[in-house]
Amino acid sequence: MQRVSISLPDELVVKMKMLIPQPEYNQFFIQLLERELQIREQALYSCACEVEADEVLNQEMSEWNVTIADGIKNESW
Repeated sequence: MQRVSISLPDELVVKMKMLIPQPEYNQFFIQLLERELQIREQALYSCACEVEADEVLNQEMSEWNVTIADGIKNESW
């Protein structure tokens, strides 16, 4: 496990101390972060699925495939 240092606004810290017992701080932040990461991962996955299903984009990308074996070497500039 790694330690991470974050800064919180004073008013949030006051509320946190009033509502969450100190021994539960770590578990609280772990659960909060896991939920938020899951939401963001799902949003990213949904976006990737939409891109994958975009027929217009897929058609355009396939049209670029003709350039794969065009014999032009990559420039190193």
